[in-house]
Amino acid sequence: MSSHTPKRLSMEDRILWNRVARTTEPLKGKMLEEASEPTDETMAELSRLVAKDTGSKTPAGPTLKEAPQPKAHPTRRIDKPTHTKLARGRLALEGRVDLHGLTQPEAHSLLLSFLSRAHADGVRHVLVITGKGASFGSDGVLRRAVPQWLATPPFSTLVSGIDEASRRHGGGGAFYIRLKRRHRSGM
Repeated sequence: MSSHTPKRLSMEDRILWNRVARTTEPLKGKMLEEASEPTDETMAELSRLVAKDTGSKTPAGPTLKEAPQPKAHPTRRIDKPTHTKLARGRLALEGRVDLHGLTQPEAHSLLLSFLSRAHADGVRHVLVITGKGASFGSDGVLRRAVPQWLATPPFSTLVSGIDEASRRHGGGGAFYIRLKRRHRSGM
């Protein structure tokens, strides 16, 4: 008889599950369990773990909202020939993540998790969908925030270029991201 230990959900999976769970109704006679949003302590722990994984030394105290902004390194635009190949489908987008409907802390952690995993897998080009943010007169909080995040650590250690996606891939509501090449370790 084998002993099965349940797999713990990653932060990305929990955020996604909470989004799905909010759209459902409980069966008759069943109580709705409130899916809690990540607490400030959870987000601080996530930030600490991410910092530990990327090698930076950030204290576990401040949350994403309270943390002082790290020094930004301007992220370069993707070169025109590569952008054209991506737009026409001649160069594959090896991954995509949709940040629609997420709060800034949720989107930040999901994006970092996604890009870290893609970089570790040797992926070079991905699509990040933020939405245009045209509702309620907004100009798109995530649309403005994502390029700023990508210019700061730990994102800047993963990303080598960013550019607005072509109309075919979402236009002003999405970005092409080029990830840096993974350094091969000598085995």
